[in-house]
Amino acid sequence: MNNVMIEKLLFSRQRLNEELNMPYPDYKSEEEGGCGVVGFCATEPVAARYIHEPSKQMHNRGNGKGGGIAALGFIPEQLGVTREVLDNYYMVHIAFLDNSIRKELEGKFITAYFEVKTSSRMDTVDDWTTIPSLEAKPPDVMRYFLRIKPEVLDSFISKNELGQMTREEAEGEFLSQQSIKLNQEYYASLGEKKAFVMSFGKNIMILKVVGFAESTTDYYKIDDLKAHVWIAHQRFPTKGRVWHPGGAHPFGAMNTALVHNGDFANYSSICEYLVQRNIYPQFLTDTEVSVQIFDLLDRLYRYPLEYIIESLAPTTELDFDRLPKEKQSIYRAIQATHIHASPDGPWFFIIARALQKADNFQLMGITDTSMLRPQVFAFADGEVQIGLISSEKQAIDATLLSMSKDDSRICPIADKYWNARGGSSTDGGSFIFTLEKNDIGKYRLNCTDKFGVPVKLPSGKEVGNLSEEIKLPGTNSDKIENSIREHFDAGSRRVFLYFIENIVDWSFADVNFACKTIAKLAQDSNNFAEAIEILTLLNDRRYAVGIKKHKHILQIVRAALQQLFNIIPLIGETSANEFRLINHSTRELLREPHIGETTLVVNTLGFPPEGNECDASLLVDAYMKGWKHFIVYNCAGQRFIGCGLGPRTEDVTIDVYGSNGDYLASGIDGLTITVHGNAQDQLGQIIKAGKLVIHGDTGQTFMYGAKGGSVFVMGNAAGRPLINSVGKPRVVINGTCLDFLAESFMAGDVFSGGGFVVLNAVTFDDKGNIVGLKEPYPGSNLFSLASGGAIYVRDPHEYLVRQQLNGGNFFKMTDKDWEIILPYLEENERLFGIKVEDLLTVDGIGMQPHEVYRKVAPAKLSANIVIESDE
Repeated sequence: MNNVMIEKLLFSRQRLNEELNMPYPDYKSEEEGGCGVVGFCATEPVAARYIHEPSKQMHNRGNGKGGGIAALGFIPEQLGVTREVLDNYYMVHIAFLDNSIRKELEGKFITAYFEVKTSSRMDTVDDWTTIPSLEAKPPDVMRYFLRIKPEVLDSFISKNELGQMTREEAEGEFLSQQSIKLNQEYYASLGEKKAFVMSFGKNIMILKVVGFAESTTDYYKIDDLKAHVWIAHQRFPTKGRVWHPGGAHPFGAMNTALVHNGDFANYSSICEYLVQRNIYPQFLTDTEVSVQIFDLLDRLYRYPLEYIIESLAPTTELDFDRLPKEKQSIYRAIQATHIHASPDGPWFFIIARALQKADNFQLMGITDTSMLRPQVFAFADGEVQIGLISSEKQAIDATLLSMSKDDSRICPIADKYWNARGGSSTDGGSFIFTLEKNDIGKYRLNCTDKFGVPVKLPSGKEVGNLSEEIKLPGTNSDKIENSIREHFDAGSRRVFLYFIENIVDWSFADVNFACKTIAKLAQDSNNFAEAIEILTLLNDRRYAVGIKKHKHILQIVRAALQQLFNIIPLIGETSANEFRLINHSTRELLREPHIGETTLVVNTLGFPPEGNECDASLLVDAYMKGWKHFIVYNCAGQRFIGCGLGPRTEDVTIDVYGSNGDYLASGIDGLTITVHGNAQDQLGQIIKAGKLVIHGDTGQTFMYGAKGGSVFVMGNAAGRPLINSVGKPRVVINGTCLDFLAESFMAGDVFSGGGFVVLNAVTFDDKGNIVGLKEPYPGSNLFSLASGGAIYVRDPHEYLVRQQLNGGNFFKMTDKDWEIILPYLEENERLFGIKVEDLLTVDGIGMQPHEVYRKVAPAKLSANIVIESDE
């Protein structure tokens, strides 16, 4: 849009504000705490009920003071309209807190200006108090399908000199201004709120309540309503009380819905920026101004999405220096113009929007440059493709699991999970899922980062329906069964090797048969320990699977593990088995271990994720009764696993399967916890002693304030691992982390028993071989402000530069350093199969440790130790 037209649009907003006598914004006094956000999009419409599980599992991120959902891309028949109406008419939802003003409101703001094709009141439950999570009666919501009357639109265009705009663009602006007028008269200017616009645009709906997010679908009876895109928000204000749904998320603009976790330190300056452009906040929350900024940059300034994201989360420091020169020039201009509208503080946005064609959609996540709010992305490929974004990985897993139970084409495991690094030169801190129709009218999903670079997914053959595929007759069944029986007595490692030597040539049916054979042998021989170890190795390790998708192998293996755990004798039964199973229905039967019993297996289904009745509390009770070894499975967001057992627990072990929640292993003092998959945020905070093994990635603020312990992570850590750690934590991270690794690390002298981190900076290819990352550490805050300890980074090509350090220095790697970290790398090899020999091999050539690893330590040591530049 040219500058003249932008000025005319902004002037039309000024005329509107003068007409309404808009007051200057009254800046908010309360701050908001951490919220829970989730969003997903699918190539086929999916029901609203799938927002339930991820929302419920993030109740700790909300307090019932506000929750909401948004949806885009509906089935017209479910809304009682035709496809032509859904695609061409605007869909407006108005919330009535006072039904007595409905006729008056419609006369003033609807029928006078719009041709209403159809309207209806959304159905609700008869008695809102039957939904315990609601704190107040939700508003009645009217849905209108409408178009602006031609003569009204002509007058609007003429009055505001908008002739260069298309009629559809002018319609969008008129509808936006009409929504402002309605909100000002019936909401913003009143002490007693009476009505407000929930959402407006094509093929979009927003609903919100004073309650939890899933209360919305319950109250409005839309569990079976299907749409291509869903987002939800659990609100957690730390002050005040939301007494009406107007302050809850999502907030909307034309064709757009936004949810937000966090708060802005510069809310007032953002309001000033908006007011200068004749845009006045009406709901007085930083989430409202977020969507106002996005709408301004998108619909008025017509910025490409990359430039919108740059305006919100600017690229700075080393990341800016690594941009191409032509991009630096553009970004510098964007920052100079829009820096006052760049939110400062912890925030993460999920935005859903309809594109210019009302049947194409986008779902995106954008994180702040400091990554102070957690975020996880996932892509589930297949006949039905699904893109997912959330505050927590366990919420993503809950979504996929609930979908897979109703549609066997959907795998409960995503092809790829990852985090974004805010303001980065690599991904820009954001990822965008776009749903577009192909030539035959079928939706397909693609995912790119801020710069338009596609997200690469693991290779492998997709199956349309795994449950049908594994029922096919296996061509190698007799041979497989005989070989497994033969190797079973030779030990679990031999059976595992047999698997990985043959799985490339097996069908999915063969893999399933082999896993079931192991479970059957365990039951027949009462040797559950060996069977559990075999299946666990298949779950944990990386190995070649041929043309098959790895996620489907995991799906089969995890189903076999669950079957195996489920047939373990219950705590109340008589059996000679060394394992005992306890679940929610038998929890009252918890007792001390009998002779010969070694391991308590806990099925977490039905246990709340936290509180006195949660499975973590059961583990404490069981430990007090004498149990020392635990298996915890079927995790679905359970938090605090391993906490509360106290000191002198060196003989205690806990193995965790499933999608665990936050704070696992926090405060442990001696015990060993092994997570057989990815871990969540706040993992291992303030560990004093013990061992923690993660067969996957881990989330934000990993080992905050840790005092000790040996920790091994097979994959990546997200942002802010080991901040403020002291004492002697020793950590091996085989992947990388996003930023702020070991900030303010205070772990003493590594040569006198102090702590350190080994960052191997490797990943796995599709054949299970390790591959060095081009960028060992992408952030600008490596060992920032540290006063003790050291970081050993596998960086044979010396990609790291001094600008990434703040208070640290690169030191010469010595034989003494290698002697200190080698035992941990050898243990790392035993745990994950990552050979020390392979770590010392670069481009096919074996090298010496000092040629492969670089040491980062506090700069104050420079007077006593040789730094790299002194060589």
